[in-house]
Amino acid sequence: MERALDSVLIEGNLLYQYERAAWVSTDLARENEKLRKNFGGYFVYQDQEMMKAIILDAHSDGVMGEFSFLQDFDKPEAVVYDSRKLSEKEINLMNTRDRIFENIVEGEFEILIPDGVVPNFVLLPFENRFKFYIIMGTAEDHVIPFGNDFLFITDSNGKIQEWQQFHSRLVPAFTEYEGNKVESLTHSHLRTTPLMTATDICTFKLYAPIYGIDEFSVYSPAIGKYMKYSLKANKITLE
Repeated sequence: MERALDSVLIEGNLLYQYERAAWVSTDLARENEKLRKNFGGYFVYQDQEMMKAIILDAHSDGVMGEFSFLQDFDKPEAVVYDSRKLSEKEINLMNTRDRIFENIVEGEFEILIPDGVVPNFVLLPFENRFKFYIIMGTAEDHVIPFGNDFLFITDSNGKIQEWQQFHSRLVPAFTEYEGNKVESLTHSHLRTTPLMTATDICTFKLYAPIYGIDEFSVYSPAIGKYMKYSLKANKITLE
C-alpha cells in the first residue's frame, strides 16, 4: 500500500509540475504585449530535467516564447522571447496530443464538462506509450475542483488502449463555509478508485496555496481507511 501511494505521489508531483508550468507561463505571456496579441495556445513538455512551456503564435505553428522550469515552479529558470520554428520533438508531441484528443472525441466516452470548470490536458510519455490526463480547472473563487478527471493510456501512435474515470463527477471542495476559512478538506472515492489519485494531488497542490490550506483527505470504501495528504510535508499517510 505504501509503495502504491508513493507511486501516486510521484505521478501527482509530476502532473503538478506540468500544470504549474502552464499556469505561470501563460500568466507571463499575458503580461507581454506581443505574446498577448498573437497568443495561439501553449504546450508543456519535459525536456530531460527541464519542464518547458512554449507559447504558440496565432497560427499555432511557431513559438513566440519559451519558459524553462527546473526546481522553482513559481518562477522560470530561463525565459526566451525570440520567435522560432517548432522543434521536431514538439511537433511530434503536439501531433500525438491532437490524435489522442480526436480519438477521445470520436470514441464512446462519457465526458461531460460542468459549468464553471474548464478541462486541462496533460500528455506524459512513458515506456514508448503515452498517458493523457484530463483535469478540471476553475477561475471560481474559494473552490478546489476535484473530480471529473480521466486517464487514457495510448500506444506510441495515440491509439487508446485503456482508460479510467477516477471520480464519477465533479467534487468541488469549498475553502470557505459561512464566511469562515476551512482548515482541511475531504471527499470519498468509488470502490473502483481505491487510492488517492495523482489528479487529486495535482489539483490540491495547484489551488491549496491560494487559500492557505495544508491538507486534504480521501476516504476509500474499498480499503476502509482515510488517506491524508500534507502539502507542507508533500506526503500521503494512511489513517
